[in-house]
Amino acid sequence: MRADVQRFLTTLSATRGASPHTLRAYGRDLEELCLFLEQRGIESADGIGPRTLRGFLVRLDDRNLARATIHRKLSAARSFFRQMMREGRLEVDPTTGLRQARMARSLPTCLSTEEIEQLLRAPDTKTTSGRRDLALLELSYSAGTRAAETVGVNRMDLDFQSEVVRVRGKGKKERLAALGSHATTALRDYLGDPGRPAPQTPADRDAVFLNERGGRLTTRSLGRIVEKAALEAGLLRRATPHTLRHSFATHLLDAGADLRSVQELLGHAHLVTTQIYTHVSVEHLRKIYEKAHPRAGGDRLV
Repeated sequence: MRADVQRFLTTLSATRGASPHTLRAYGRDLEELCLFLEQRGIESADGIGPRTLRGFLVRLDDRNLARATIHRKLSAARSFFRQMMREGRLEVDPTTGLRQARMARSLPTCLSTEEIEQLLRAPDTKTTSGRRDLALLELSYSAGTRAAETVGVNRMDLDFQSEVVRVRGKGKKERLAALGSHATTALRDYLGDPGRPAPQTPADRDAVFLNERGGRLTTRSLGRIVEKAALEAGLLRRATPHTLRHSFATHLLDAGADLRSVQELLGHAHLVTTQIYTHVSVEHLRKIYEKAHPRAGGDRLV
């Protein structure tokens, strides 16, 4: 079974361009499934049926895992068994007919424009690390990049004259993202900083964002940088790299950008993924209305 899982992960990487983060997540989820099956004496996929997988889901639910986590683990199992079906190594997909309760879709958290301004003032630009952190924050908010896209930017991806950056998104799909003037200035200042560490390896030479040792910055380090900046800015809400991406999309829609353009800028494959931000924008407008309109207060008639 584990050999089948490893073969699946290799295929996922080679044919779908799955990121290392995705491969690690799938690997962990399928390893958990393998352990569950071993405890029941099941050593191959042929011996798995829907009842067995329902038992696996019940086990996960008994651990009080988040609904999203259980959905992800079921999705990993479903992808694995479907791949085995495509390769002719399995006759019946044991996940057929298996359903999870529908998740309540939560609205993404975003910061207000005032909070964004506070966040961008947090890094100490008298230091090299502060100039790097400002460039990271400016790029993330200006281009709406995912964490992996941000740290994956290379020097050759930056076009300061046209104020765009080429980023590699999910499935290694490339797109051009916009760079505002503030992001361009911050990036120029950081890249021209004499205190910027020397690249650790030849592979790091192309990287824009480096850690103190000269290695390419990781998504985990980026997360810590954003959280630190939010703390120093005195924000009452927790901020992550994805919070900046959410804020980017919401602020564009609030300012009148059309949904299709925001979809392109975010690199979403499907418009329905982008539509969640319209709900955030409407909620924002409702709060403004209720605060400003003299007849908005009091009990509503439904």
